Amino acid sequence: MTESGSSPGARSTDESADLHLSTARGRWVLTATVLGSAMAQLDATVVGIAQPAIGKEFHAQISGLQWVSAGYLLTVAGLILLSGSLCDRFGRRKIFVIGVAWFAVASLICATAPNIDLLIAARGLQGVGGALLTPGSLAILEASFAQGERGRVIGAWSGLGGVATALGPFVGGFLITALSWRLIFLINVPIAAAVIFISLRHVPESKDPNATGYIDIAGSALTVVGLVGISYGLIQGSSGNWTSPVVLGALLIGIVALVSFVVVELRVRAPIVPLDIFKSRQFSATNGVTLLIYGMLGGMFFLLPIELQQVSHYSPTTAGASLLPITFMLFALSSRSGALSARIGPRLQMSVGPLVVALGLALFARIDAGGNYLVEVLPAVLVFGFGLALTVAPLTATAMSSAPRERSGLASAVNNTVARTGSLLAVALLPAVAGITGDSYLHPPVFETGFQHAAFIAAVICAAGGVLAFATIRNGQRPLSPRHVAAPGFKPAVDAPQLRSSADATAE
Repeated sequence: MTESGSSPGARSTDESADLHLSTARGRWVLTATVLGSAMAQLDATVVGIAQPAIGKEFHAQISGLQWVSAGYLLTVAGLILLSGSLCDRFGRRKIFVIGVAWFAVASLICATAPNIDLLIAARGLQGVGGALLTPGSLAILEASFAQGERGRVIGAWSGLGGVATALGPFVGGFLITALSWRLIFLINVPIAAAVIFISLRHVPESKDPNATGYIDIAGSALTVVGLVGISYGLIQGSSGNWTSPVVLGALLIGIVALVSFVVVELRVRAPIVPLDIFKSRQFSATNGVTLLIYGMLGGMFFLLPIELQQVSHYSPTTAGASLLPITFMLFALSSRSGALSARIGPRLQMSVGPLVVALGLALFARIDAGGNYLVEVLPAVLVFGFGLALTVAPLTATAMSSAPRERSGLASAVNNTVARTGSLLAVALLPAVAGITGDSYLHPPVFETGFQHAAFIAAVICAAGGVLAFATIRNGQRPLSPRHVAAPGFKPAVDAPQLRSSADATAE
């Protein structure tokens, strides 16, 4: 395994190609990577909108809906670092194509699932596919295009993917309203078939000739076991079963697995996460802020679509469209926020931004059965979106710039994993802490009260992220490259930091 998880500059000698975007092949390569990564992004986005419909069809408890989201996050968070290593070793196109095919098969199982249990299992399988395809998407572009073309290509990739992300909730909501929630999974199959065909026909293979020897399978396995144990314990325990032997056993297994992960990483010769990277106070603090902020975003965007549909009686289409201003604000402001951070340092924005996000989250608590968009929803969306625009660019750039330059890919991958883990833990725990258990989401007055509590809890924790940043983040780190801050994008479903750069070879 290479230290950064994926080394896009290293290529195989037989198929390496300095492609240009002006050529037909270059455009085909860009198309394949955009469609592949957008497929995984959109699926994460629209599943949140589909939750009420899924719950009603399967008569599911809130814990079942938690697992529909958590199942995907579990395998993505646990395997994405390993996937970068596999891309280097076995070929980026090969792993990308396998990931796309895997994702499509899992999507087909999701679309035809006869019960909530099979849907949850299929979502876990989807996460495996997502973990396999996401690192390869950007690494293929880095390895395939000429040096002078890469900035332009990465910008196009980010922009086109952002358009897909912005349209996802609206299109997904329309499909759910017009036909069925099952179509949001089924539509992945023809998209995946197109990506595979284009990739096999046009995408050059590339791998790192230096990526030989040991692969840290044990570290990845322990990560997954640890996340599964803790998530299962939190979700099942939140139903009032904290003293159950199964819940306590799951939590114990999860904790032991994560402790074992640390021990393994300290001893193996090529760890999937070299723990000495956390010796940087700036890097550790940035990931602490990431855990808090993205955790609360994940928890709230699990609950918000249910609030809008079950309490305010929005259709799935309207619920999806109501969040579009967040994405548009990020498109308009994030690059400027990144440029400002590069000039003045990240501390101010990383301190103030989470406070603005917290205010936006608190404003979401005003949403009630009336659901007036202009009075209740839009002000919260605008404040929240502005706070994200202030925060996301400097947060992601600082996570990468606070590690040694040669480890920027590893730093980005770790930051993405931390964000996914935060979302996973919040989805598992926030509903219970707010009093949302059982089938309470089917009873609007009960859910409304729980959602208000969740919004205030999330606001307090996000504000704590701002305080943590003020206390720990310092300016004056090595200068941030414009490539670290010029390609913003964000998924309202909150899967991971979406500020992409050419260094993000191991993560989405």
